[in-house]
Amino acid sequence: MQASQMKAVPDLVFVSGTAANVRQGSGTFVGIAALQASLRALGSRVELVAPAAASPSAWRRLAFNWRLRGQAWPEGAAVIGFDWDGLFVPRSRIACIKGVLAEEMQFEHGVPRVRLWMQSRLERRRVRQAHRVLTTSRYAAAAIERRYGVPADRIRVVAEMLDVGAWERELEQAPVVPDRPLTILCVAHLYPRKDVGTLLRATSRLPESVRLRIVGDGPERKRLERMGGRASFLGHIPRAALLQEYRNADVFCLPSRQEGFGIVLLESMASGLPIVAARAAAIPEVVAEGTNALLFAPGDPGELADALQRLLADARLREQMAAASRRHVRKFEAAVVAEQFLAAISAG
Repeated sequence: MQASQMKAVPDLVFVSGTAANVRQGSGTFVGIAALQASLRALGSRVELVAPAAASPSAWRRLAFNWRLRGQAWPEGAAVIGFDWDGLFVPRSRIACIKGVLAEEMQFEHGVPRVRLWMQSRLERRRVRQAHRVLTTSRYAAAAIERRYGVPADRIRVVAEMLDVGAWERELEQAPVVPDRPLTILCVAHLYPRKDVGTLLRATSRLPESVRLRIVGDGPERKRLERMGGRASFLGHIPRAALLQEYRNADVFCLPSRQEGFGIVLLESMASGLPIVAARAAAIPEVVAEGTNALLFAPGDPGELADALQRLLADARLREQMAAASRRHVRKFEAAVVAEQFLAAISAG
């Protein structure tokens, strides 16, 4: 919805310049969309102020924010900006940080690093001027305090969410592929910090019959494809196809060195998959190590291969961890987290 088209008097106004699709908006878009839907289900009136045509261009996003400086906002509504959006809106006293850009830039080089550095300066200014900052993990909260100098008492942690019941119903409709080989699934945007190369190297040490399927696209894709191996790169796929991938996998793997949360971990848990992931950033907060997940040292293909082989060779262990995943994901149920969000923005 464009700023000029906002009509109903809402309780909450979300300001976001993030691209309104998974391909460009990544987990940030998924998280905002889920939060908006869940708050509405609880009875909150939520409006989204966003560019008419969302673009990944930082300059267009900055221009969108600049145009909002004279916007008239509904009386009594809480105006909440996501990441550095809302920078020029005095009424936007709550900032929601989905990913700490000053952390993400550490894994980039050249022009992408400069671009993220510039945006991290905007994000730093945004959180410093906010009365309250919400973020998705203790790891991200500590990074905001350390990188941006925001006092800890102004930061609240509210996890990401998933409508688990809806996911499970859709998953049940996904076709099952008969007589398939043991399959590892990775769902990630292919940025350097996702470290999918370590997964490719680890997979080369596994039995020939094991297959790796990678969902997602990004600047690292061509380099990763040149590494060869047995991986199938599927790119961005529709939701129905994604659910089919989850239903026909045996193990989910996320080798990321940096995650502000990792919504794909919730999707894999709701799909009843055991998880292998890097012991990095927010990941240990999201999964239950030893219960539904095996964690490995970031960037270590040998330790990753050992963890994958342990699960692939033991059907009983996979079943135990799959059941644990289904239980563990309930703490991130959308309705529960939406209530926590409302409490966090209302707290004194």
